[in-house]
Amino acid sequence: MNKENRTQLILGILLILAGAWFVAVRQVPALKTWVDIQFEWPFYVIGAGALLLLIGLLTGAPRMAIPAAIVAGVGGILYYQNLNNDWESWSFLWTLIPGFAGIGNILAGLFGDDTRRSLGRGINLLVISAVLFLVFAAFFKRLNILGDYGPAALLIFLGLYVIGRGLMRSRKSSGGGPNAPR
Repeated sequence: MNKENRTQLILGILLILAGAWFVAVRQVPALKTWVDIQFEWPFYVIGAGALLLLIGLLTGAPRMAIPAAIVAGVGGILYYQNLNNDWESWSFLWTLIPGFAGIGNILAGLFGDDTRRSLGRGINLLVISAVLFLVFAAFFKRLNILGDYGPAALLIFLGLYVIGRGLMRSRKSSGGGPNAPR
């Protein structure tokens, strides 16, 4: 399936889902109260991210999913902060932004932009973002499940991950593999 067909398929699915939602809400009004989201100003930021994604899909530019995911993700953070009046949480929530870029890379890969490489980059960014989030949230005493040594353990595991990836890359580039001659 080429990029244009894939883009049209995704856009068609999104339109069908939106139409089905409108029909479902019309037939079962209780659904509207079940998904009771307070529409506040951060939704404009989320909407801007959705608009960027839609523009990328319509123009056949799957890499537009990356800024779209970042903008929508920041809108989600702002929605959380506005809803809970927890503006201090920005001290560690900023670490989710690389994860949003990772989600954008994954979406770009699914939409047809060098799928294998985009998925790999996306997963790497998600892992890095998750580790940073856990470390900073624990450092600012917002995440107590890790205990006193949690941030240190996470940094050690991240270091092992980085070393392991480096060793795997050097092994691939030197031609070494499970079936390589010795």
